[in-house]
Amino acid sequence: MKAANHEGTQGDSSPSWYFLSFVAVGLSAVLLPSLPCFGSEAPQARTAAPLSFEQIRQAADRARDENRDDDAIRLYKQALTKKPDWEEGLWYLATLLYEKEQYAAARDTFRHFMTLRPDAGPGWALLGISEFQTREYPRALDHLQTAMSTGMGERKDLIQSVFYYVVVLLTRLERYDDSMDMLLKMLASGSDQLPLVEPAGLAGLRLPLLPVEIPPDRRDIVRLAGNAVVAMQTQHYEDAEAKFKQMAADFPNEPGVHFLHGAYLMQLHSDDGIREMKRELEISPSHVLARVRLAEQYLAQQQPQQALTLAQEAAKLDPKLASAHMLIGEALVATGALAEGLKELEIARNDDPLTSRIHWDLMRAYMSAGRTDDARNEKTEIEKLNRPAENPTQDKKSREPSVAK
Repeated sequence: MKAANHEGTQGDSSPSWYFLSFVAVGLSAVLLPSLPCFGSEAPQARTAAPLSFEQIRQAADRARDENRDDDAIRLYKQALTKKPDWEEGLWYLATLLYEKEQYAAARDTFRHFMTLRPDAGPGWALLGISEFQTREYPRALDHLQTAMSTGMGERKDLIQSVFYYVVVLLTRLERYDDSMDMLLKMLASGSDQLPLVEPAGLAGLRLPLLPVEIPPDRRDIVRLAGNAVVAMQTQHYEDAEAKFKQMAADFPNEPGVHFLHGAYLMQLHSDDGIREMKRELEISPSHVLARVRLAEQYLAQQQPQQALTLAQEAAKLDPKLASAHMLIGEALVATGALAEGLKELEIARNDDPLTSRIHWDLMRAYMSAGRTDDARNEKTEIEKLNRPAENPTQDKKSREPSVAK
Protein backbone atom coordinates (compact mmCIF):
# COMPACT_ATOMS: atom_id res chain seq x y z
CA MET A 1 0.00 0.00 0.00
CA LYS A 2 1.29 3.42 -0.87
CA ALA A 3 2.77 5.34 2.03
CA ALA A 4 0.77 8.40 2.98
CA ASN A 5 2.52 11.76 2.77
CA HIS A 6 1.22 13.76 5.69
CA GLU A 7 1.94 17.13 4.27
CA GLY A 8 0.22 16.26 1.03
CA THR A 9 2.11 17.64 -1.91
CA GLN A 10 3.99 19.99 0.37
CA GLY A 11 7.05 17.87 1.13
CA ASP A 12 8.29 14.73 2.80
CA SER A 13 11.23 15.70 4.98
CA SER A 14 9.70 14.42 8.24
CA PRO A 15 10.89 11.08 9.69
CA SER A 16 8.91 7.91 9.66
CA TRP A 17 7.00 8.48 12.87
CA TYR A 18 5.52 11.65 11.47
CA PHE A 19 4.25 9.69 8.49
CA LEU A 20 1.26 7.73 9.67
CA SER A 21 1.07 5.53 6.61
CA PHE A 22 0.84 2.63 9.00
CA VAL A 23 -1.39 4.25 11.59
CA ALA A 24 -4.80 3.88 10.04
CA VAL A 25 -4.31 0.23 9.16
CA GLY A 26 -2.51 -0.42 12.43
CA LEU A 27 -5.25 1.21 14.44
CA SER A 28 -7.90 -0.68 12.52
CA ALA A 29 -6.20 -3.96 13.35
CA VAL A 30 -5.58 -3.10 17.00
CA LEU A 31 -8.43 -0.81 17.89
CA LEU A 32 -11.34 -2.65 16.36
CA PRO A 33 -12.54 -6.04 17.55
CA SER A 34 -12.08 -8.77 15.03
CA LEU A 35 -15.18 -9.42 13.02
CA PRO A 36 -16.40 -12.90 12.18
CA CYS A 37 -16.07 -14.24 8.65
CA PHE A 38 -19.04 -15.98 7.19
CA GLY A 39 -17.77 -18.15 4.37
CA SER A 40 -15.05 -17.63 1.80
CA GLU A 41 -17.10 -16.98 -1.31
CA ALA A 42 -18.26 -13.50 -2.21
CA PRO A 43 -22.02 -13.20 -2.13
CA GLN A 44 -23.60 -13.70 -5.54
CA ALA A 45 -25.70 -10.94 -6.97
CA ARG A 46 -29.34 -11.90 -7.18
CA THR A 47 -31.83 -10.08 -9.27
CA ALA A 48 -34.71 -11.26 -7.14
CA ALA A 49 -33.25 -10.46 -3.72
CA PRO A 50 -30.83 -7.55 -3.11
CA LEU A 51 -27.84 -8.27 -0.90
CA SER A 52 -28.50 -7.77 2.77
CA PHE A 53 -26.47 -5.51 5.01
CA GLU A 54 -24.86 -8.55 6.63
CA GLN A 55 -23.79 -9.98 3.26
CA ILE A 56 -22.25 -6.69 2.17
CA ARG A 57 -20.51 -6.34 5.54
CA GLN A 58 -18.94 -9.77 5.21
CA ALA A 59 -17.74 -9.01 1.69
CA ALA A 60 -16.31 -5.64 2.80
CA ASP A 61 -14.44 -7.25 5.70
CA ARG A 62 -12.99 -9.94 3.44
CA ALA A 63 -11.84 -7.33 0.92
CA ARG A 64 -10.15 -5.35 3.69
CA ASP A 65 -8.48 -8.45 5.13
CA GLU A 66 -7.19 -9.33 1.65
CA ASN A 67 -5.86 -5.78 1.07
CA ARG A 68 -8.31 -5.16 -1.77
CA ASP A 69 -8.76 -1.60 -0.61
CA ASP A 70 -10.77 -0.26 -3.54
CA ASP A 71 -13.26 -3.12 -3.24
CA ALA A 72 -13.45 -2.65 0.52
CA ILE A 73 -14.11 1.09 0.17
CA ARG A 74 -16.88 0.45 -2.38
CA LEU A 75 -18.48 -2.21 -0.20
CA TYR A 76 -18.29 -0.22 3.04
CA LYS A 77 -19.93 2.71 1.27
CA GLN A 78 -22.65 0.36 0.03
CA ALA A 79 -23.20 -1.07 3.51
CA LEU A 80 -23.40 2.41 5.01
CA THR A 81 -26.23 3.35 2.68
CA LYS A 82 -28.23 0.66 4.46
CA LYS A 83 -26.96 1.48 7.95
CA PRO A 84 -25.54 5.05 8.00
CA ASP A 85 -24.56 4.99 11.69
CA TRP A 86 -22.63 1.72 11.61
CA GLU A 87 -19.62 2.69 13.72
CA GLU A 88 -17.19 -0.03 12.64
CA GLY A 89 -18.00 0.56 8.99
CA LEU A 90 -17.43 4.28 9.30
CA TRP A 91 -14.11 3.68 11.04
CA TYR A 92 -12.89 1.17 8.47
CA LEU A 93 -14.03 3.34 5.56
CA ALA A 94 -12.42 6.48 7.02
CA THR A 95 -9.09 4.78 7.70
CA LEU A 96 -9.01 3.15 4.27
CA LEU A 97 -9.68 6.50 2.60
CA TYR A 98 -6.98 8.02 4.78
CA GLU A 99 -4.49 5.37 3.68
CA LYS A 100 -5.41 6.03 0.05
CA GLU A 101 -4.63 9.74 0.69
CA GLN A 102 -8.21 10.66 -0.13
CA TYR A 103 -8.15 13.15 2.70
CA ALA A 104 -11.31 15.12 1.93
CA ALA A 105 -13.41 11.94 1.85
CA ALA A 106 -11.61 10.59 4.94
CA ARG A 107 -12.27 13.89 6.74
CA ASP A 108 -16.00 13.75 6.03
CA THR A 109 -16.24 10.12 7.16
CA PHE A 110 -14.24 10.76 10.34
CA ARG A 111 -16.54 13.70 11.12
CA HIS A 112 -19.56 11.41 10.90
CA PHE A 113 -17.82 8.81 13.04
CA MET A 114 -16.92 11.37 15.71
CA THR A 115 -20.55 12.43 16.10
CA LEU A 116 -21.17 8.86 17.23
CA ARG A 117 -17.96 8.29 19.21
CA PRO A 118 -16.74 11.64 20.59
CA ASP A 119 -14.65 9.80 23.21
CA ALA A 120 -12.44 8.09 20.59
CA GLY A 121 -9.15 10.00 20.83
CA PRO A 122 -7.51 8.28 17.82
CA GLY A 123 -10.49 9.34 15.72
CA TRP A 124 -9.98 12.99 16.63
CA ALA A 125 -6.29 12.59 15.80
CA LEU A 126 -6.86 11.18 12.31
CA LEU A 127 -9.63 13.71 11.66
CA GLY A 128 -7.25 16.53 12.58
CA ILE A 129 -4.49 15.20 10.35
CA SER A 130 -6.96 14.79 7.48
CA GLU A 131 -8.02 18.42 7.95
CA PHE A 132 -4.38 19.45 7.98
CA GLN A 133 -4.05 17.85 4.54
CA THR A 134 -7.09 19.76 3.28
CA ARG A 135 -5.57 22.96 4.69
CA GLU A 136 -8.32 23.60 7.24
CA TYR A 137 -5.74 24.66 9.77
CA PRO A 138 -7.85 26.13 12.63
CA ARG A 139 -10.18 23.12 12.58
CA ALA A 140 -7.25 20.73 12.39
CA LEU A 141 -5.63 22.33 15.43
CA ASP A 142 -8.86 22.21 17.40
CA HIS A 143 -9.40 18.52 16.66
CA LEU A 144 -5.79 17.54 17.29
CA GLN A 145 -5.93 19.27 20.66
CA THR A 146 -9.17 17.43 21.36
CA ALA A 147 -7.32 14.18 20.66
CA MET A 148 -4.67 15.21 23.19
CA SER A 149 -7.21 16.03 25.88
CA THR A 150 -9.33 12.95 25.17
CA GLY A 151 -6.34 10.63 25.25
CA MET A 152 -4.78 8.25 22.75
CA GLY A 153 -3.68 5.52 25.12
CA GLU A 154 -0.16 4.19 24.72
CA ARG A 155 0.07 4.77 20.97
CA LYS A 156 3.43 6.53 20.95
CA ASP A 157 3.70 7.02 17.19
CA LEU A 158 0.25 8.56 16.96
CA ILE A 159 0.85 10.78 20.00
CA GLN A 160 4.17 12.07 18.62
CA SER A 161 2.59 12.79 15.27
CA VAL A 162 -0.26 14.70 16.87
CA PHE A 163 2.22 16.77 18.91
CA TYR A 164 4.20 17.53 15.76
CA TYR A 165 1.18 18.76 13.83
CA VAL A 166 0.03 20.84 16.81
CA VAL A 167 3.46 22.48 17.00
CA VAL A 168 3.56 23.45 13.32
CA LEU A 169 -0.05 24.64 13.34
CA LEU A 170 0.45 26.81 16.42
CA THR A 171 3.33 28.52 14.64
CA ARG A 172 1.33 28.83 11.41
CA LEU A 173 -1.45 30.52 13.40
CA GLU A 174 1.08 32.88 15.08
CA ARG A 175 0.86 31.30 18.54
CA TYR A 176 4.62 31.15 18.82
CA ASP A 177 4.97 30.85 22.59
CA ASP A 178 2.49 27.98 22.73
CA SER A 179 4.33 26.30 19.87
CA MET A 180 7.65 26.66 21.63
CA ASP A 181 6.20 25.24 24.85
CA MET A 182 5.04 22.16 22.94
CA LEU A 183 8.43 21.81 21.28
CA LEU A 184 10.16 21.88 24.63
CA LYS A 185 7.87 19.12 25.92
CA MET A 186 8.67 17.01 22.87
CA LEU A 187 12.41 17.51 23.31
CA ALA A 188 12.15 16.72 27.01
CA SER A 189 10.31 13.50 26.21
CA GLY A 190 13.17 12.29 24.01
CA SER A 191 11.49 12.83 20.64
CA ASP A 192 13.66 12.66 17.54
CA GLN A 193 15.36 16.05 17.25
CA LEU A 194 15.89 16.24 13.49
CA PRO A 195 12.27 16.83 12.45
CA LEU A 196 11.90 19.48 15.17
CA VAL A 197 14.69 21.69 13.84
CA GLU A 198 12.67 23.63 11.28
CA PRO A 199 9.57 23.98 13.53
CA ALA A 200 11.86 25.28 16.31
CA GLY A 201 13.47 27.75 13.91
CA LEU A 202 10.12 29.03 12.68
CA ALA A 203 8.76 29.42 16.21
CA GLY A 204 11.96 31.05 17.43
CA LEU A 205 12.09 33.51 14.53
CA ARG A 206 8.32 33.99 14.79
CA LEU A 207 7.63 33.18 11.16
CA PRO A 208 4.00 32.07 10.54
CA LEU A 209 4.86 29.29 8.12
CA LEU A 210 4.65 25.52 7.90
CA PRO A 211 8.05 23.86 7.39
CA VAL A 212 7.17 23.10 3.77
CA GLU A 213 6.29 26.76 3.17
CA ILE A 214 9.79 28.04 4.02
CA PRO A 215 11.14 29.95 1.01
CA PRO A 216 14.39 28.48 -0.32
CA ASP A 217 16.30 31.65 0.54
CA ARG A 218 15.13 31.46 4.16
CA ARG A 219 15.74 27.79 4.82
CA ASP A 220 19.35 28.21 5.99
CA ILE A 221 18.50 30.80 8.61
CA VAL A 222 15.50 28.80 9.84
CA ARG A 223 17.57 25.64 10.20
CA LEU A 224 20.40 27.48 11.94
CA ALA A 225 17.96 29.08 14.37
CA GLY A 226 16.24 25.76 14.94
CA ASN A 227 19.50 23.95 15.61
CA ALA A 228 20.45 26.66 18.11
CA VAL A 229 17.11 26.36 19.94
CA VAL A 230 17.28 22.55 20.01
CA ALA A 231 20.87 22.64 21.30
CA MET A 232 19.90 25.10 24.03
CA GLN A 233 16.86 23.11 25.15
CA THR A 234 18.81 19.85 25.22
CA GLN A 235 21.46 21.55 27.38
CA HIS A 236 24.22 21.50 24.78
CA TYR A 237 25.12 25.03 25.71
CA GLU A 238 28.46 25.34 23.94
CA ASP A 239 26.88 24.17 20.70
CA ALA A 240 23.94 26.54 21.24
CA GLU A 241 26.28 29.50 21.90
CA ALA A 242 28.24 28.77 18.74
CA LYS A 243 25.10 28.52 16.61
CA PHE A 244 23.55 31.68 18.01
CA LYS A 245 26.77 33.57 17.32
CA GLN A 246 26.96 32.14 13.80
CA MET A 247 23.35 33.13 13.17
CA ALA A 248 23.95 36.70 14.31
CA ALA A 249 27.14 36.91 12.24
CA ASP A 250 25.67 35.37 9.07
CA PHE A 251 22.33 37.18 9.21
CA PRO A 252 23.01 40.43 11.10
CA ASN A 253 20.11 42.36 9.59
CA GLU A 254 17.44 39.67 9.52
CA PRO A 255 14.33 40.29 11.66
CA GLY A 256 14.09 37.97 14.63
CA VAL A 257 17.75 36.96 14.78
CA HIS A 258 18.81 39.37 17.51
CA PHE A 259 15.62 38.74 19.50
CA LEU A 260 16.31 35.01 19.56
CA HIS A 261 19.98 35.52 20.39
CA GLY A 262 19.08 38.09 23.03
CA ALA A 263 16.53 35.80 24.67
CA TYR A 264 19.27 33.21 25.04
CA LEU A 265 21.80 35.71 26.39
CA MET A 266 19.35 37.14 28.93
CA GLN A 267 19.70 33.89 30.88
CA LEU A 268 23.52 34.05 30.94
CA HIS A 269 24.79 37.59 30.34
CA SER A 270 21.98 40.08 30.84
CA ASP A 271 23.90 43.10 29.51
CA ASP A 272 24.68 41.26 26.27
CA GLY A 273 21.04 40.19 26.08
CA ILE A 274 19.88 43.79 26.46
CA ARG A 275 22.24 44.84 23.68
CA GLU A 276 20.84 42.21 21.34
CA MET A 277 17.23 43.16 22.13
CA LYS A 278 17.97 46.80 21.41
CA ARG A 279 19.56 45.78 18.13
CA GLU A 280 16.39 43.85 17.29
CA LEU A 281 14.32 46.98 17.86
CA GLU A 282 16.56 48.89 15.46
CA ILE A 283 15.85 46.29 12.78
CA SER A 284 12.21 45.61 13.74
CA PRO A 285 10.80 48.80 15.33
CA SER A 286 7.40 47.19 15.92
CA HIS A 287 8.75 44.05 17.63
CA VAL A 288 6.44 43.67 20.62
CA LEU A 289 8.17 40.85 22.48
CA ALA A 290 11.59 42.47 22.31
CA ARG A 291 10.06 45.30 24.32
CA VAL A 292 8.47 42.83 26.73
CA ARG A 293 11.74 41.01 27.33
CA LEU A 294 13.61 44.28 27.83
CA ALA A 295 10.95 45.54 30.24
CA GLU A 296 11.16 42.33 32.23
CA GLN A 297 14.94 42.60 32.43
CA TYR A 298 14.80 46.23 33.55
CA LEU A 299 12.34 45.29 36.30
CA ALA A 300 14.74 42.58 37.45
CA GLN A 301 17.45 45.26 37.58
CA GLN A 302 15.14 47.54 39.58
CA GLN A 303 14.76 50.10 36.83
CA PRO A 304 10.93 50.39 36.82
CA GLN A 305 10.68 53.61 34.84
CA GLN A 306 12.57 52.17 31.86
CA ALA A 307 10.50 49.02 32.15
CA LEU A 308 7.27 51.04 32.22
CA THR A 309 8.07 52.91 29.01
CA LEU A 310 8.84 49.72 27.08
CA ALA A 311 5.85 47.81 28.46
CA GLN A 312 3.50 50.66 27.58
CA GLU A 313 4.87 50.68 24.04
CA ALA A 314 4.29 46.93 23.81
CA ALA A 315 0.70 47.29 25.05
CA LYS A 316 0.05 50.03 22.51
CA LEU A 317 1.26 47.76 19.72
CA ASP A 318 -0.69 44.75 21.05
CA PRO A 319 -3.46 45.82 23.45
CA LYS A 320 -4.48 42.22 24.22
CA LEU A 321 -1.01 41.08 25.25
CA ALA A 322 -1.41 40.09 28.90
CA SER A 323 2.32 40.06 29.63
CA ALA A 324 2.61 43.73 28.60
CA HIS A 325 -0.17 44.78 30.98
CA MET A 326 1.35 42.64 33.73
CA LEU A 327 4.70 44.40 33.36
CA ILE A 328 3.02 47.82 33.23
CA GLY A 329 1.25 46.92 36.46
CA GLU A 330 4.42 45.70 38.13
CA ALA A 331 6.31 48.84 37.07
CA LEU A 332 3.55 51.17 38.27
CA VAL A 333 3.34 49.43 41.63
CA ALA A 334 7.13 49.66 41.94
CA THR A 335 6.98 53.41 41.32
CA GLY A 336 4.25 53.88 43.93
CA ALA A 337 1.29 54.22 41.55
CA LEU A 338 -0.65 51.43 43.26
CA ALA A 339 -4.17 52.18 41.98
CA GLU A 340 -3.05 52.50 38.36
CA GLY A 341 -0.92 49.37 38.72
CA LEU A 342 -3.87 47.37 40.03
CA LYS A 343 -5.96 48.33 36.99
CA GLU A 344 -3.26 47.06 34.63
CA LEU A 345 -2.81 43.85 36.59
CA GLU A 346 -6.56 43.24 36.49
CA ILE A 347 -6.51 43.68 32.70
CA ALA A 348 -3.69 41.13 32.52
CA ARG A 349 -5.60 38.66 34.71
CA ASN A 350 -8.74 38.99 32.61
CA ASP A 351 -6.77 38.33 29.41
CA ASP A 352 -4.69 35.49 30.88
CA PRO A 353 -6.26 33.95 34.01
CA LEU A 354 -3.94 30.93 33.95
CA THR A 355 -0.66 32.74 34.68
CA SER A 356 0.26 32.40 38.36
CA ARG A 357 2.61 35.38 38.30
CA ILE A 358 -0.27 37.76 37.58
CA HIS A 359 -2.26 36.40 40.53
CA TRP A 360 0.78 36.74 42.80
CA ASP A 361 1.21 40.35 41.65
CA LEU A 362 -2.44 41.07 42.33
CA MET A 363 -2.43 39.38 45.75
CA ARG A 364 0.50 41.49 46.91
CA ALA A 365 -0.95 44.68 45.41
CA TYR A 366 -4.37 44.06 46.99
CA MET A 367 -2.71 43.48 50.35
CA SER A 368 -0.81 46.75 49.99
CA ALA A 369 -4.11 48.48 49.16
CA GLY A 370 -5.83 46.92 52.17
CA ARG A 371 -8.22 44.88 49.99
CA THR A 372 -7.94 41.68 52.01
CA ASP A 373 -10.92 39.88 50.47
CA ASP A 374 -9.56 40.43 46.96
CA ALA A 375 -6.12 39.27 48.08
CA ARG A 376 -7.68 36.13 49.55
CA ASN A 377 -9.45 35.42 46.26
CA GLU A 378 -6.16 35.67 44.39
CA LYS A 379 -4.56 33.29 46.87
CA THR A 380 -7.35 30.80 46.15
CA GLU A 381 -6.72 31.12 42.40
CA ILE A 382 -3.01 30.51 42.93
CA GLU A 383 -3.76 27.35 44.90
CA LYS A 384 -6.06 26.11 42.12
CA LEU A 385 -3.41 26.71 39.49
CA ASN A 386 -0.78 24.93 41.55
CA ARG A 387 -2.80 21.75 42.00
CA PRO A 388 -1.45 18.80 40.00
CA ALA A 389 -3.21 18.61 36.67
CA GLU A 390 -5.37 15.60 36.13
CA ASN A 391 -4.00 13.13 33.62
CA PRO A 392 -6.20 13.65 30.54
CA THR A 393 -5.80 9.97 29.60
CA GLN A 394 -6.50 8.66 33.09
CA ASP A 395 -9.40 6.19 33.17
CA LYS A 396 -10.03 6.79 29.47
CA LYS A 397 -9.32 3.26 28.40
CA SER A 398 -12.27 1.88 30.30
CA ARG A 399 -14.56 4.37 28.58
CA GLU A 400 -13.12 4.25 25.07
CA PRO A 401 -15.29 2.68 22.37
CA SER A 402 -14.34 -0.66 20.93
CA VAL A 403 -13.11 1.08 17.79
CA ALA A 404 -10.58 3.01 19.87
CA LYS A 405 -9.14 0.14 21.89
